[in-house]
Amino acid sequence: MAQLSINQRQAGDVAILDLDGEIRIGDSATALRGAIRELVAGGHMKILLNLKGVRYIDSSGIGELIANFTTVNRGGGQLKLLNLTEKVQDLLVITKLLTVFDVYDNEADALSSFK
Repeated sequence: MAQLSINQRQAGDVAILDLDGEIRIGDSATALRGAIRELVAGGHMKILLNLKGVRYIDSSGIGELIANFTTVNRGGGQLKLLNLTEKVQDLLVITKLLTVFDVYDNEADALSSFK
């Protein structure tokens, strides 16, 4: 069974979720959805997903990223990605989603990009 560890921290008004593991169909995708929806419900509209520890994302995980991006944007917020692994970046290039998400390699740059 795929495991995803989610550690939440705060940098100013930006909520950062440090992810470690795999985002795939089942519990891990559900856990990510729950964490992001909880942030949005709590009024956090600037969310940064740190994917440094994510080793694998399946099609369900990609769908979850898109759904969460849409949920946050519809609420007037921003969801951005940080520290993509080579595998995850290749996947986003193949699916043409790299053009949809704001992606950063440096946390300071990512944080300063939020309006």
